[in-house]
Amino acid sequence: MGAAQRTERRDIEDRIARIADALRTHGYVADRTLATSLHLMLALDQPLLLEGPAGVGKTALAKVLAQHLDTELIRLQCYEGLDSAAALYEWDYPKQLLAIRLAEAQPERLAALSSGLFTREYLLERPLLRAITKTPPAPVLLIDEVDRADEEFEAFLLELLGEFQVTIPEMGTLRAAERPRVILTSNRTRDLSDALRRRCLYHWVDYPSPEREEEILLARIPALDARLGRQVARFMAQLRELPLGRAPGVAEALDWARALQLLGRSRLDAETVTTTAGTFLKDQSDLELALAEIDTLLSAAGGDQQ
Repeated sequence: MGAAQRTERRDIEDRIARIADALRTHGYVADRTLATSLHLMLALDQPLLLEGPAGVGKTALAKVLAQHLDTELIRLQCYEGLDSAAALYEWDYPKQLLAIRLAEAQPERLAALSSGLFTREYLLERPLLRAITKTPPAPVLLIDEVDRADEEFEAFLLELLGEFQVTIPEMGTLRAAERPRVILTSNRTRDLSDALRRRCLYHWVDYPSPEREEEILLARIPALDARLGRQVARFMAQLRELPLGRAPGVAEALDWARALQLLGRSRLDAETVTTTAGTFLKDQSDLELALAEIDTLLSAAGGDQQ
């Protein structure tokens, strides 16, 4: 490897490290692999598909990235039955009808209005169109939980992600002045098509190790007692080993740590876990299973079993 190549390699590594450091200043702890995926997403101008269990920080990453880039976050929350009208645009029919009624008393105004009913004034921009029409700097477009949308909507996304333009029959074709930075998330409730995956960079976001989860807790809650943060992280790691119906993610660990801090607790014990378990477990059978194993969980966490 020549000197020029080594210098370029160091420059790239520095950029990746700066991304990780920038995310950390906003309370998001990213490992080198994730920081590299973000670097490539920005450099190659390609969408990034983040897949993994619920609550591991996929949505939070998009929010933090928008803060890092000092730009707007535009979020499309996907759900079953989502269609292009709800995601792209609709005409404001009540406003159009009101304009027609106001102009009916003046025939000359009504004639002029007929050609102006389908303009930006009467266009309701939904998240995807807003991401296209946004003036620079380019926004971060978060297409959240894309696996919850139907396959038909997924097919609609393919064209949009490829060209970032949309044709409105009454107005013509609108193109993005600057392509949005796109993050898609999936909890893997269904398999996404190969066509969508091929258009994206990919990163699997898994539950963090106890050490990294402790780091996340202390980064997001600076005033948290360090010992309590360590115990919560270890407890959650052991808890996820149980056959739970809904395993808690990092989001639930953060909720629990904040609740413990609010209650003035500095360590875990059986009474504390029992009375606050509803902050990280949201299913009765999961609660019963966890409480039945409370001694084992507390032992792994370094808490008090009595």
